[in-house]
Amino acid sequence: MPHTITGAEVYDIRFPTSQQLDGSDAMNPDPDYSAAYIVLKTSSPELSGHGMTFTIGRGNELCVAGIRSLAALLQGVSVESLMAEPVLLYRKLTGDSQLRWVGPEKGVIHLAAAAVVNAVWDLWARIQSKPVWQLVSDMTPEQFVACVDFRYMTDAITSAEAIELLHRQSTGKAERLETLHDIGYPSYTTSAGWLGYSDEALKQKCGDLKARGWAHFKIKVGRDLEDDIRRCRVLRHEMGDDAYMMIDANQVWDVPQAIEWIGHLADFRPWFVEEPTSPDDILGHAAIAKAISPIPVATGEMCHNRVMFKQFMQAGGMQVCQLDSCRLGGVNEVLAVLLLAAKFNIPVCPHAGGVGLCEYVQHLSMIDYLCVSADMNGRVTEYSDHLHEHVVHPVTMKHGRYMPPADAGYSVEFTTDAISQFTFTG
Repeated sequence: MPHTITGAEVYDIRFPTSQQLDGSDAMNPDPDYSAAYIVLKTSSPELSGHGMTFTIGRGNELCVAGIRSLAALLQGVSVESLMAEPVLLYRKLTGDSQLRWVGPEKGVIHLAAAAVVNAVWDLWARIQSKPVWQLVSDMTPEQFVACVDFRYMTDAITSAEAIELLHRQSTGKAERLETLHDIGYPSYTTSAGWLGYSDEALKQKCGDLKARGWAHFKIKVGRDLEDDIRRCRVLRHEMGDDAYMMIDANQVWDVPQAIEWIGHLADFRPWFVEEPTSPDDILGHAAIAKAISPIPVATGEMCHNRVMFKQFMQAGGMQVCQLDSCRLGGVNEVLAVLLLAAKFNIPVCPHAGGVGLCEYVQHLSMIDYLCVSADMNGRVTEYSDHLHEHVVHPVTMKHGRYMPPADAGYSVEFTTDAISQFTFTG
């Protein structure tokens, strides 16, 4: 019997993280981590789909309005018909002839599309009684590729190339699945390195995370050079010489400034430098990458769509792909970027420094490992150590690694307490 979408509930949920400066960086000094959250209702009262997009406070209401507009397009449509050819779900929600004008495939409307697309994937996975990572990894290469919109991508990768790649990587999938269940997927953490933290807080949090198994630490930089040097020195001392340090400027530098500033921080041996300039400046990133080589440039959390990812990769402006589960248009477009990254041999290290994002990206990294890259080497998924108590199925970490979620769906269902306590009323 088909499961028909009958309506949607949409919530503006905001957490007061600015009070402790959790999430603070050079561009965003006082974020309140927020979720524009949708619950898709169906003709089966016990079955609903949950999705969200991430913001940092003011403006979350704009995403809520966008979600309501897009969810109306699914009223009366069965989940089965949407997922019979999954690329049509993506095109339906990003290609509406009137709503497309307020994008296309970028900005608030694309953030909203991510929430709605992801809610449908959550629904479909619940119907199939599988977590999303398993739902996708159980697909044939042809079914996987049928999820992807290759429009604007065929100068970089075609559907035929993608199918060939996925067939090639299917060898050893069973062994990789066993490895995943045994040791999990590696992560790095930003939880010690927020810019607003004192040196003492940095030391305490780094020590705690190190004791719990983390060996990859990211620190926010970019506001004051001398302060950055001091804080990087503290973190390097606390984490030890064998651990990996990453630095994140959150877009604050001009291109020449980035090159000079990174030169001063190079002694701390950063594994990569994240978002050194405007997230839209593809050629600027390429110039920085050339100048600071062999230090890799990481970017992507603010990259609008698969077309920009394609150009970043073609231009040499991205050595680490930090796709975001909500900035891109949901699971479908994420799969497109995973394929692009595999084609260009660029490691995918998803962004997850926000509420619900860790729950999302664990699925995406596991799909990448099982189906696309077939590799964990040089790949770590971001982990942030707070707000997990507000979702029904929070991530499970073991020695600093994501363990495969077992519950059906996409893991971003919020608790009733979180909804009642943190829904913003203006």
